[in-house]
Amino acid sequence: MSGAASKVFDFIVIGGGSGGLACARRAASYKAKVALIEGSGRLGGTCVNVGCVPKKVMFNGASLKESFEDAKHYGFSIPGEIGFNWNAIKQSRDAYVKRLNGIYDRNVAKDGVEYIEGMGTIVGQNKVKVNDTIYEASKILIAVGGRPTIPKIEGSEYGIDSDGFFDLEQQPKKVAVVGTGYIGIEMAGIFKTLGTDTTVFSRTDQILRHHDSVIGETMMEEMERIGIKFVRRSGVNKVTKNDEVTAGDNRSELPYVLHYDQDGKSLSDKFDCILWAVGRHPNTQNLGLESVGVKTDKRGHIIVDEYQETGVPGVYSLGDVCGKSELTPVAIAAGRRLANRLFGGETFKNDKLDYTNIPTVIFGHPPAGTCGLTEPEACKKYGDENIKVYRSKFVNMYNALTPYKPPTIFKLIVTLPEEKVVGVHLIGRGSDEILQGFGVAMKMGATKKDFDSCVAIHPTSAEELVTMV
Repeated sequence: MSGAASKVFDFIVIGGGSGGLACARRAASYKAKVALIEGSGRLGGTCVNVGCVPKKVMFNGASLKESFEDAKHYGFSIPGEIGFNWNAIKQSRDAYVKRLNGIYDRNVAKDGVEYIEGMGTIVGQNKVKVNDTIYEASKILIAVGGRPTIPKIEGSEYGIDSDGFFDLEQQPKKVAVVGTGYIGIEMAGIFKTLGTDTTVFSRTDQILRHHDSVIGETMMEEMERIGIKFVRRSGVNKVTKNDEVTAGDNRSELPYVLHYDQDGKSLSDKFDCILWAVGRHPNTQNLGLESVGVKTDKRGHIIVDEYQETGVPGVYSLGDVCGKSELTPVAIAAGRRLANRLFGGETFKNDKLDYTNIPTVIFGHPPAGTCGLTEPEACKKYGDENIKVYRSKFVNMYNALTPYKPPTIFKLIVTLPEEKVVGVHLIGRGSDEILQGFGVAMKMGATKKDFDSCVAIHPTSAEELVTMV
């Protein structure tokens, strides 16, 4: 059948992740004839299968471990040592993800979207090839996402990436996390809280460098407090096998040696798990973009305008493959708006996603949330003299009875003279849940006066955001 069109659609979506699914289903709700192409065999993309969802399950498990430690300070007596079975949570987590895959399958079928399993390649104007079949549509969306980057060093194959984290059948004894973005920091926190000896390697003295400094500095202090080790100003050179293990004598059970430089010195350490968390890159290989002239940037991300248009008539792209605000809810929101505009009629002719003030959370230990501009970004945009910063540092009442008093820090950045809120940065217990409502306020253009006019809910951490002076 090669070269012959087997089916003609109104819309073909390549990629069954969050953005592609949302766009395909919304388009189908307008009675468009839609095909959804996914090559992994599992709908839901990174978020559902090897990202947000299973990560949050592990974060919840780690948080429970922390609660067990705190319980004795609230009068609970928990006899004996509390055991933890990594494989047990993996099996339950994988079963939960599989159920979600099934829900996506059923929803796609219910909405009338035709699911085509296989790798899609654009082979010409309005044509996509899957296996040996050609499908046609006047409109094509590329929403294939991205994948973890593996450093190009000797022995990198001995490490795992963030996808591989979810394949671990047993808990590592000693792990190296290479990278200090939100993925590395989240996974390091999970490992350590659940009992793994954890070391984080950073090229600089900071972590979470793309966030406001209050987030990175406080997060590092708290991670060190719970026993996570940081190797600052380090560059990883290679990974080798531990001769003690491979020789069969004097087994250390730590099979890998991580070689690195720090402050001009060549050093090494042994681990049984090395996690690469050095970034992600787009899945643009073998898509056939060149066949229709779709352009990419130097990192391989597809270049689109504010309407998700690639510049090639009838070809659109969204989500992580475009490299802008690589977050699941962003892809979903962009996908639905694109479908509205393409198939929803005159009412939605200018529908597009506004990428300003997008809230996001780091599920670290402690959790943190951020929305809007960092302090340096605000100063650069508006001028130092036109910025005012409000800050509150306190101990969450949860820790009133615990011997340790981890800080909670909330920071507001406003513009003068009206004091419009342009940045909200939170770190501490509950920050992940608190931020959503304040994100709504920022989208509405709230000022500090608006925050102050809201009566506080007492006693909560969130009240600090409406009582700052």
